[in-house]
Amino acid sequence: MPDEKWINDNGGIKGGPLKVITCNEKNDAAEAEKCAQQAVAEKVVAVVGSYSLAGDRFMPILQKAGIPYIGGTGVSAAEFSNPLSFPVNGGTPVVFAAHGRQLVEEGCEKISGVRYDVAAAAIVSKFLTLGVTSAGGAPPKDLKVPVTATDLAPQVAAATKGSDCVSVILGTHSDLFVTSYVQSGAKTKLGSVVGNLTPELAESTGGAGSPLEGSAITGYYPPVSDAAWKDFVEATKGKDIDITSGANATAWVAFKVFTEAAKKLPTISAEALVQELNTTSGIDTGGLTPALNWKTSTALPIKGLNRIHNTTATELTIRDGKIEWAESGSTFVDVRKVLTAKPAG
Repeated sequence: MPDEKWINDNGGIKGGPLKVITCNEKNDAAEAEKCAQQAVAEKVVAVVGSYSLAGDRFMPILQKAGIPYIGGTGVSAAEFSNPLSFPVNGGTPVVFAAHGRQLVEEGCEKISGVRYDVAAAAIVSKFLTLGVTSAGGAPPKDLKVPVTATDLAPQVAAATKGSDCVSVILGTHSDLFVTSYVQSGAKTKLGSVVGNLTPELAESTGGAGSPLEGSAITGYYPPVSDAAWKDFVEATKGKDIDITSGANATAWVAFKVFTEAAKKLPTISAEALVQELNTTSGIDTGGLTPALNWKTSTALPIKGLNRIHNTTATELTIRDGKIEWAESGSTFVDVRKVLTAKPAG
């Protein structure tokens, strides 16, 4: 673990070594429960920077033991509602609301959103629409892709017809859309949230000459070229770790939160750590996020999303085949007002 080595090489936690225990849940909910039970048995102080689809299954186990979960990736309801969850970003609601706004701000008047025909993606569409309409745009077309589809030519034709921008929300299968898009010869501007239209995809379709060049990308953090990531880049040098991965970036931010909070404790325990996180006036992540806190007063006042406290995102773009700030001097944009605005009428 680069986090463990880096932290210990730089003084550990209050002069003592950090020990990181890893557990592979193999994308299996039953295994995720076993990992949580292992965390309880090992008497860990926190579960930090994990990626799992099974948060609703393992969070009750951690909660019962009083173990905080820091920096999940927000793919299950419990991560945004359980009192022992401490997310470091705003997950789907924040990033897609911000994405919708960014598209409108960049001149998109007619937008199509292309996503898989599954319930989780319908939520994505809801927040994309909220972001677009809050910025004065017309509600985007919501185009669903069957999960078994491999040729996306029909979806490309439907998305680009009558639209000047397409938001591609197909995760690691966004390459299927881009392949059909290139073959179609369409010139409609593309965009997405980080993790969909990737530098690798830009590289494979022409690098700086790729049709992805200039795409509007919305993220949680600064681009990896930003000086705020200097330690992360150094810690992962020579290791097979994708520094552009959102899950890896979130894990690094989560370890930053853990170490900064733990330093303030007379005796490090799960209970003391939870108390510190719930009452801190702000944890400095070195510019990777705004100062973070989880006080009741900063919670997003939406049922089921009340563990979201950081409602900021970053506006990025693909430039010369790499993800960079959309504009020099850019910083975090806050969509709290977009998410909490009462609908008209």
